[in-house]
Amino acid sequence: MTPSIQKKLADLGDRLDEINLLLSQETATENLDSYRRLTKEHADISPLVLLYRSYLEKQNDLITAQGMLHDPDLREYAETEIALLETSLNHLEHDLQIALLPKDPDDEHNLFLEIRAGTGGEESALFASDLLRMYTRFAERQHWSTELISESPSDLGGYKEVIVRIIGPCAYSRLKFESGGHRVQRVPATETQGRIHTSACTVAAMPEPDEAEEIHINPTDLRIDTFRASGAGGQHINKTDSAVRVTHLPTGLVVECQDGRSQHKNKAQALSVLAARLNDMQNRERHAKEAATRKLLIGSGDRSERIRTYNFPQGRVTDHRINLTLYKIDAIMDGDLEDLLQPLEQEHQTELLASLAE
Repeated sequence: MTPSIQKKLADLGDRLDEINLLLSQETATENLDSYRRLTKEHADISPLVLLYRSYLEKQNDLITAQGMLHDPDLREYAETEIALLETSLNHLEHDLQIALLPKDPDDEHNLFLEIRAGTGGEESALFASDLLRMYTRFAERQHWSTELISESPSDLGGYKEVIVRIIGPCAYSRLKFESGGHRVQRVPATETQGRIHTSACTVAAMPEPDEAEEIHINPTDLRIDTFRASGAGGQHINKTDSAVRVTHLPTGLVVECQDGRSQHKNKAQALSVLAARLNDMQNRERHAKEAATRKLLIGSGDRSERIRTYNFPQGRVTDHRINLTLYKIDAIMDGDLEDLLQPLEQEHQTELLASLAE
């Protein structure tokens, strides 16, 4: 471990001791804003400091074990302990490097997941419905909640476009690498001769901005139209102009929301999705600039990039960014995504470590 990293970790340890002292004072809660900042900082740095202190403890144990090598009666025991401690220290050092990596400020946010049918017509729309179910089942496994924001159904029960809000701790962190093109190879329900067709959908995972961080949108840049919602919803939804369409004139982005019965709620939801889309555009532009100087395998967020193929006849799912193939398509389509998501996160960490080394 480099001296600069050790100094940074030692400074964080001193800061944690300082925060503990401040929080233990009787006057700690008099200024609630300050108290919240301190408790958040405490939560952020305490796992890292505990990890570092465990590392220092193992280092001391290693020095003690090395001193036993001179005693013939303890030499065999010491050699075993040294091997175990060196392995443990290597793991701890790697964990500390990961913990020191710069955090994505959006990682703790909820997200909007936008799924659009692409090439393949009705089959593509049906696959969009399958992807929506896959992600909502994954959310259920994480004990997160989901909220349908906008939908454009197809004739056979699929979706031309659907937007769902996923609410849960670090939801964006887990699903942020899902943006891109998702290709499916299977025999469509509409195929009478049993031929395999290839279709595609695009997915965009967009963090929901905090109110304090939300992009400022000039009201003069917006055109807001109201209209009667289509589809099921009872008499009320068909008699009032509750649906809202927001057009951002500078970019041409359009967001429609008609899921709720309240025009006010639909407008707020549409503006929130629009802010997320604008934020997503900025992030993708920034990632494109980074990729120009260093090839990034993960996180480009380019929706035109084919990131994954779902081959139903062979029962396999392939993520092309990390050359990972899993033969468990039924489990994956039922929301069991851990074996896909974890390698993506690990690859991203590897890239960040390489970037820091450079």
